[in-house]
Amino acid sequence: MKKKIVFVINYFYPDPASTGQLLTELCLALQHDFQITVIAAKPGNNSATSAYAGGLFEEGALQQIRIIRLKLPGLNKASKLSRIKYILMYFILATIALLRERSVAIIYTISTPPVLGGVIGTIGKFLKRSKHVYNIQDFNPEQAEAVGYSKNHLIYTAARVVDNFSCRHANNIILVGHDMAETLKHRFMSGKLPRYQVINNWTDESDIAPLPKSEVHIARFLEENGLSGKFIVMYSGNLGLYYDLENLIKVARSFSKIKDLVFVFIGEGAVKPQMKHYVDEEALTNVSFLPFQPKKFIRYSLNAADVHLVVNQRGIKGVSVPSKIYGVMAAGKPVLGVLERGSEAERLISDSDCGRVVEPQDYEGVAGLIRYFYNLDQESRKEIGFRGRAYLEQNLKKEHSIAKYGEMLTALADG
Repeated sequence: MKKKIVFVINYFYPDPASTGQLLTELCLALQHDFQITVIAAKPGNNSATSAYAGGLFEEGALQQIRIIRLKLPGLNKASKLSRIKYILMYFILATIALLRERSVAIIYTISTPPVLGGVIGTIGKFLKRSKHVYNIQDFNPEQAEAVGYSKNHLIYTAARVVDNFSCRHANNIILVGHDMAETLKHRFMSGKLPRYQVINNWTDESDIAPLPKSEVHIARFLEENGLSGKFIVMYSGNLGLYYDLENLIKVARSFSKIKDLVFVFIGEGAVKPQMKHYVDEEALTNVSFLPFQPKKFIRYSLNAADVHLVVNQRGIKGVSVPSKIYGVMAAGKPVLGVLERGSEAERLISDSDCGRVVEPQDYEGVAGLIRYFYNLDQESRKEIGFRGRAYLEQNLKKEHSIAKYGEMLTALADG
């Protein structure tokens, strides 16, 4: 009889969030070896305009995967109060849904919502007598601390104590970057280091591959958005608090006289209104904002760019890994990294030689690299991007990461 794993993961198909897409692919790959139940928010619950409909818990399915959907309040990511309300409701409802489950061999949680994601698994482990796998996609409170989300340092201290408790009692911690292992070691430098494993995130390299701008879907995308014949500097992903995008966008002003160079930001997030306000205030015509693209179309939208921005705010080294880098490498596009030296994404760019990197907040350096890529001939840019694709195929395939998860979960279930 297949062992039961309950994934408490907030975002799940068809939610466009990157963690939701990754964990959907993971669950689909594991469904034949395990009995899988997913506890996740209803699609659209992470929107400020989401509507209250149906009950608190609704059941559905995706192939062999049983899904319990939670009804949560709409989320305005620009409002701290809205975030707190959303997180607390998720924590309460997800914990109730988890405790209703029977015969659970493994509880799998992620670090979303911050800190409380781990607490849900810890509660479940003790009350359900199950094993707990804690997947840390982002270290908190370190991430919030890096951007000064709160001035109250007692909150950070208390949050770290709580999260360390979850880490200490997890049967296995999954980290998504080697630099994150250093953060975990620093946390426990005066005590026993919890068991952990580094497993990279991924993209589906069979789905996203290098394509020319002349490809019919890409050409139509460019034409519909007024981007035909343009040199495109693209950012595709969450326009959130941890990327310094509200300042990076100001670099666009120095390129306003280069008529064939444009900046394209695809996605939604807390700082998007601030970014749009700056563009309107400066009357910039070389910046476009587009919504998240459907998952099936990302293969085309990524290939519409000439160079991709992969960025993190200062202080995020060892705390988070921008998973968008895997899609950019799969598409064979050059990377302009705004990243701290020694961070996971910077290491991937340096090891593969698929782009150039400057430190966060070096805005002159960012502008210099944009000019560098703009002045390169097309073949040279293509060669740089293809090096990233080759490195990904050799070291970062989706099947390799999923196989590591399968081996770990099987050993834990049998152990």
